[in-house]
Amino acid sequence: MAPTSTRDRIVDAGAALFLHQGYVGTGMKQIVAASGAPFGSVYHHFPGGKEELGVAAVHRAGAAYAELVGATLDEHDDIVEATAASFAAAGDHLRASGWADACPIATVALEVAGTSEPLRQACAEVFEGWTAALTDRFAAAGVPADRARPLALTFLMLLEGGFLFGRTARTTEALDAAGPAAVAAVRAALSR
Repeated sequence: MAPTSTRDRIVDAGAALFLHQGYVGTGMKQIVAASGAPFGSVYHHFPGGKEELGVAAVHRAGAAYAELVGATLDEHDDIVEATAASFAAAGDHLRASGWADACPIATVALEVAGTSEPLRQACAEVFEGWTAALTDRFAAAGVPADRARPLALTFLMLLEGGFLFGRTARTTEALDAAGPAAVAAVRAALSR
């Protein structure tokens, strides 16, 4: 569904550009052009400028990515199969995007974690939201409560690392290795 408000168009344009070009490499004029919004609308909706827009874009992109991963996991009744499918789908998506679309948050987090506290905090909130959702999902699948959060963190670290290596090397080799490692971690957590 296409965003209907000018604010939504601006946030979506910023999120897409930050994913592909990074936060630092994206200018406000590019965001305005991509959104089709009048230039003054950006500062009307985001009086704090690019940083305020960046925070909104990180939250929007993080929610969209969480839905995508959740939908992939939901396609399978078995959490082990769902984990394997998630990594395979991530590799397929990365390859199909020409190595451009990986994690929408990592691109920004790596750039600004040391220079923008509001953006660092937004990235941390998104990562924590993903971790909490996966923790709940693993616990519901039978992973003991004391193992569910470490397993969620392991899953996300393997996925993020696979994306980073994949974008850089232009191959799914790292995701192809990370998937079985995640599956093994899920199996091990379930067996305890």
